[in-house]
Amino acid sequence: MPKNTNLLPEPGKVNPHSTTFDNQLIELESVDSTNNYAMARIHEGMASDGLVYLAHNQRAGKGQRGKIWQSEPGQNLMISLIIEPSPLEISQQFLFSASIALGILDLLKDLEGKNWSIKWPNDIYWNDRKAAGILIESVIQGINWLWAVVGIGMNLNQESFPDDIPNAISLKQITGKTYQPVSIAWELIPKVRNRIARLQKDPEHLLVNLNQTLYKKDQVAWLKKGDELFETILKCVDAQGCLITEAGKFSAGEISFIADP
Repeated sequence: MPKNTNLLPEPGKVNPHSTTFDNQLIELESVDSTNNYAMARIHEGMASDGLVYLAHNQRAGKGQRGKIWQSEPGQNLMISLIIEPSPLEISQQFLFSASIALGILDLLKDLEGKNWSIKWPNDIYWNDRKAAGILIESVIQGINWLWAVVGIGMNLNQESFPDDIPNAISLKQITGKTYQPVSIAWELIPKVRNRIARLQKDPEHLLVNLNQTLYKKDQVAWLKKGDELFETILKCVDAQGCLITEAGKFSAGEISFIADP
């Protein structure tokens, strides 16, 4: 049974949330995927802008391009935000994703100030290890972008990971501290909403912010396209979400990063 958690400020504190966020977080003890759950609520007509679903156990978490997000029950942050993206346009979907990544980075820098970056297109890295990821699924009707379901997975307390994700790392491994998922959600959500609001006002500045935090910017990286392995220097990301390198311009899914061979 879902449990509602009213994210109202503690006595004497200013409400940190935007006026469009309804201050409601719904906790789910166990679910296949918070994104699936949120999308089902949209299709049932039960969604509203600002709803957040947090799962303590996610049985089939969804990652990018069909991958599975694996997480130990109760150890990590697994949430999905329902957002009405208007007045943003469909062409701004990548910048919207970048605003989410920057909001996550704002939180993580408060918890541990150094060595954070955004690995194109939307993973959050500490040094060369992945601490968080984003999956955004949209409801689009014609030219209208009606809803965005923003799934965020963040490794909080887990200290061992499957062999097939050797570069994962958690906040506890970085800081030595233990974190409560609901408390982290409380801190994260207003930072994400703030970044979305800033995107609506000044998308060019948000792109500048993204490129300032780009993983391996102006450094050599090994990339793979099909069967071809090559090294190049990463330069920046453009407003359409393409990665600009000295070897050319690439769209998301066209190439993959690999460790130095």
